[in-house]
Amino acid sequence: MPDVDRARAWLLTVDGAPQSYVDLDAPTHLEFEYARRLAHVLDTTGEPGLPLDVLHLGGGALTLPRYVAATRPGSRQDVVEADRALLRLVAEHLPLAEGAGVTVHGADARAWLDRTPDDSADVVVADVFGGSRVPAHLTTVAYAREAARVLRPGGRYAANLADGAPFTFLRSQLATFAEVFQELALIAEPSVLRGRRFGNAVLVASQEPLDTAALARRAASDAFPARVEHGDGLRRLIGDAKPVHDEDAVASPEPPGGAFSVG
Repeated sequence: MPDVDRARAWLLTVDGAPQSYVDLDAPTHLEFEYARRLAHVLDTTGEPGLPLDVLHLGGGALTLPRYVAATRPGSRQDVVEADRALLRLVAEHLPLAEGAGVTVHGADARAWLDRTPDDSADVVVADVFGGSRVPAHLTTVAYAREAARVLRPGGRYAANLADGAPFTFLRSQLATFAEVFQELALIAEPSVLRGRRFGNAVLVASQEPLDTAALARRAASDAFPARVEHGDGLRRLIGDAKPVHDEDAVASPEPPGGAFSVG
């Protein structure tokens, strides 16, 4: 769907849910709040402006790969997207800029991750939704271990998740990644964290200390300010939640009607 307010900007919806927004003339414009929060993680990884090796699980309209290509020239990026028809649609109507350094693969995210070499990525970004739900096989301890294996020392894992009170899914994901990673943080709007509405939350994980102060400054400056939870606050949120294993994994909850609708 074209954006009537921006000449070459497009909204991609999948099964009626907004999935991606791209402005071909302004790749650093991130319309969706969750995309900006994922970008905050990318912006605070390594030295500002220097190239990164990024593995994107989930492609959509390639919003974040375009952002990284514009903000960190010379980056090498792999994008894994299982929906090959979607990839063809995006390639035809929203082509990448020449020399973007982005390679797109039509494959399952978990299967691709399992084959990815050790210590090969600075950042793994997970934004995988089957319709409006995170697939079950991308929620487990075994999956988290594969992500940790692929990351270089100092690397970051960032995932777009969605849940609402009582946060059964979100708490289980925090417990799962706490089983594998030394450091965790969560970026979300206060209204979501207080359980007032269903919404997105960005999970951040690393084996080394996270610059939560820098993340908090960036999140607070958004049009819809977000909060960064870490340390004791995050442990309280996890509570008695248990890590998820492959044999008991389930997809994230179905959003309530209208939670992510457009128009």
